[in-house]
Amino acid sequence: MLDTPGLVRSRMGTSKEPDIVHLETKTVDGHAQYITCRMQNCSEAVRSKPFPGYIDSDSLIVQDDYVFVQLTSGGRPHYYVSYRRNAFAPMKLPKYALPKDMHVISTDENQVFAAVQEWNQNDTYNLYISDTRGIYFTLALENVKSSRDPEGNVMIDLYEVAGIKGMFLANKKIDNQVKTFITYNKGRDWHLLQAPDTDLRGNSVRCLLPYCSLHLHLKVSENPYTSGNIASRDTAPGIIVASGNIGTELSDNDISMFVSSDAGNTWRQIFEEEHSVLYLDQGGVLVAMKHTSLPIRHLWLSFDEGRSWSKYSFTSIPLFVDGVLGEPGEETLIMTVFGHFSHRSEWQLVKIDYKSIFDRRCADEDYRPWQLHSQGEACIMGAKRIYKKRKSEKKCMQGKYAGAMDSEPCVCTEADFDCDYGFERHSNGQCLPAFWYNPLSLSKDCSLGQSYLNSTGYRKVVSNNCTDGVRERYTAKPQQCPGKAPRGLRLVTSDGTLTSEQGHNVTFLVQLEEGDIQRSIIRVDFGDGSAVSYANLSSTEDGIKHIYQNVGIFRVTAQVENSLGADSAVLYLHVNCPLEHVHLSLPFVTTKNKEVNATAVLWPSQVGTLTYIWWFGNNTEPLITLEGSITFTFSAEGMNTITVQVSAGNTILQDTKTIAVYEQFQSLRLSFSPNLDEYNPDIPEWRRDISRVIKTVLVEATGISSEQILVAILPGLPTSAELFILPYKDAAGEDKRSAEDLKEISELLAQKLNQNVIQFNLKPGVRILVHTAYLTAAPLTDVTPSHSGSAMLMLLSVLFVGLAVFVIYKFKRVARFPKTNSCTQEAIGRKISWTSWTPTSERDQTAKDCPGSRTGQCIDCCPADEHAGGQMYEERSSGAGSISTVAETQSTKEIPTCINV
Repeated sequence: MLDTPGLVRSRMGTSKEPDIVHLETKTVDGHAQYITCRMQNCSEAVRSKPFPGYIDSDSLIVQDDYVFVQLTSGGRPHYYVSYRRNAFAPMKLPKYALPKDMHVISTDENQVFAAVQEWNQNDTYNLYISDTRGIYFTLALENVKSSRDPEGNVMIDLYEVAGIKGMFLANKKIDNQVKTFITYNKGRDWHLLQAPDTDLRGNSVRCLLPYCSLHLHLKVSENPYTSGNIASRDTAPGIIVASGNIGTELSDNDISMFVSSDAGNTWRQIFEEEHSVLYLDQGGVLVAMKHTSLPIRHLWLSFDEGRSWSKYSFTSIPLFVDGVLGEPGEETLIMTVFGHFSHRSEWQLVKIDYKSIFDRRCADEDYRPWQLHSQGEACIMGAKRIYKKRKSEKKCMQGKYAGAMDSEPCVCTEADFDCDYGFERHSNGQCLPAFWYNPLSLSKDCSLGQSYLNSTGYRKVVSNNCTDGVRERYTAKPQQCPGKAPRGLRLVTSDGTLTSEQGHNVTFLVQLEEGDIQRSIIRVDFGDGSAVSYANLSSTEDGIKHIYQNVGIFRVTAQVENSLGADSAVLYLHVNCPLEHVHLSLPFVTTKNKEVNATAVLWPSQVGTLTYIWWFGNNTEPLITLEGSITFTFSAEGMNTITVQVSAGNTILQDTKTIAVYEQFQSLRLSFSPNLDEYNPDIPEWRRDISRVIKTVLVEATGISSEQILVAILPGLPTSAELFILPYKDAAGEDKRSAEDLKEISELLAQKLNQNVIQFNLKPGVRILVHTAYLTAAPLTDVTPSHSGSAMLMLLSVLFVGLAVFVIYKFKRVARFPKTNSCTQEAIGRKISWTSWTPTSERDQTAKDCPGSRTGQCIDCCPADEHAGGQMYEERSSGAGSISTVAETQSTKEIPTCINV
């Protein structure tokens, strides 16, 4: 079993250039990038980005001649490979493999061996093998068993046999049964393992292929002091020791130990229980120690590749063995056993030297030739390989490993060729095109006047050394590239997303499935009035960069054209700017069964494509809209909460407000001493605190229950407020909700306010007076002709003086607050997107300063003059969607003009 370095892990490595370092870094916004630099200097200025755009976090692998990265887009992972540090190319699996996960098993001998979990697999993986560049993959074995280690890492039940090139063991799941298979040619052919003819006692074993075979556990230990379930060594070719069982499937019961000394062709049972096995003297000595939780004092030695075993004592007192370790070097004859005599004792180290067993070193006449074969077939990976092995009856020390004695190439046969990419092997052994593959399609790199290799449907197994024979017949033939029109054009972003932030670089990648990239002109229109053109497609391999200065949805188009035709692709890119604040604007109080408008006010006002999610009261299902304003009604009295969530890209912000609903209510407009404006920061928290203070003062001054009134400070300057008189129950529990009852309370409140008794201390030395927002009415005057002229003159004088005061006060207000009526950047800088009450003449300018007001960014919601004889102007801001009415200052059953802040 291999714990493979998957494309979900980070790996930092060095290439064949020893001073080049490969790194995966994170940008300030959390994106991962692959960069390279020299070890001596890795500053920002000298870094290189071999892969254009971002990659998935923890996905970089640098292994031998290959670099792998992963990029997820559209919910699917895409894998890219660079061979010998050339440009990255997408790894090509069969079209409908649709991988969920990939692990690189091996990159030996200029080829990639990978385990891929496809869309319909859960606990199994398929094995794929690539061409030399690691781009085109073909299936080697389906449904290989997988598991997870205690740390959660994926473990593939695959084992590469050391010392024999191209030899693997794998546990395959077939109809819910796990069986062990072996290959000698890197996955081209797989076979079940032949069980031993006899058991440990010499009894005959009845096990007939394919119904019964030998099955092995392939877990490799990561602990250097303990052995796993299987072991082999480069310096002991052909010797494999493993634990397993004989039967119809792999089992965790009745586990025995087995050994093969001829590379898996035949097997012998050596123990009926699991043992740890150590290789000494290049496999000339095998040491076995029982796996047990009990203390032991014996071990077993074999000098003939496991055919016979001798029992030796290594300690006089039984030892709880924690691990066994051989001295460095395969030719060593020294091993160390460490453990403890009891659970309370200290560690004990027992060093064992077997040199005294041998009296001499081996000579040439002590060896015999051994030919590697697969069930009698001597040609493996295109060559006949002969090794030398010590004769079983000779008891001498081998020394340094010399490798294979001889290797002779074989004549090529069909067995030396696997199916090429896009082809599948059928039951008759032929490689035929898959239904999704068109053999006549040409690579986009094939330019007129050049040549390409026309596949025969076969490709020679990488590292296969065969010559002649059918080699010419199965090898791809060079042919001239014909002219082809562009086909299969794709336009994507480098990070695979369809969103970007305003002012940030966007990298577009143009991919062409078929056509002559050297002779094709490409034009990309970014949809914002700018475009670029390139003389050939190869100029765009590193991506096409563009910065969008405005937010919106942009239609990006790419067109490729040559003399034979054209193709185009379209991408819709959403450009946003970060959403920083959301404010829900709605009335404090409303009337039952009457329409109310709620508006989400945003900062900044233009952020791109938005989704609004509205929650009302205790409803579990929200209302989802694309507009920032909605209209609704309440059918029951009481306090109700409304929440709006605004989704912009990966950001979701929300605001919640409470609204009171009654059959009827009254309201009074309040104003304050002018000095309050100097301390008004115009933020919601300040308004809530001042409202609470005023409510407390009113309750203390009038004796009215706090449940009968609601005070709301309104946004903007000069500071003003709305006092709401709500239905109530008297001491006897009688419901008081008629207009007369509310008017009675309203008159009491107005009386106290006009008497200047409602006041509070804002801070030491600063006292604020609260009064109604209109002048007390003068006594009624008879204006019939019978009245004297002096009386008429007096009345005209009063009116003239009042008008003069109004004009002076009005001019003073405008001069003091020249910019409170627009949603300009100065107002935005104060984190507010709403305006103060503005005169009608100023609202026209507001509309100019806030062209997006139709989406609810600017709100005009109060009359300009709080002293206009107790009457209010009709204000209807189409942008905010707020509702205003013509009403007396003391109003009944009217939607208030104020917004809930």
